[in-house]
Amino acid sequence: MINEPTAAAIAYGLELFKTKERKKNVLVFDLGGGTFDVSILTILEGGTFEVKAVAGDTHLGGEDFDNRMVDHCVREFKRKWEKDLTPNKKALGRLRCACEKAKRIL
Repeated sequence: MINEPTAAAIAYGLELFKTKERKKNVLVFDLGGGTFDVSILTILEGGTFEVKAVAGDTHLGGEDFDNRMVDHCVREFKRKWEKDLTPNKKALGRLRCACEKAKRIL
């Protein structure tokens, strides 16, 4: 069994060989809801994949990034407009959705 970033890199590599590129180093990360996984691979001619490194953190994930982004935006809003958003649950929910969307775009 392989982790998600390695599987994604293999799928990328199979697509890469349609373009006739020779050798490519690939870093793939999976920022899941509660985990962060990374794989580094070299894709060689002939469809050979060499996994150079695999790592992950089961205590770091997308929700952690979302929380940090929301906290940052709340602080910036308070600094700029001198208004605290934290009592307004509806505003915080909308801000969280916007932060999640921005994270996915990045």
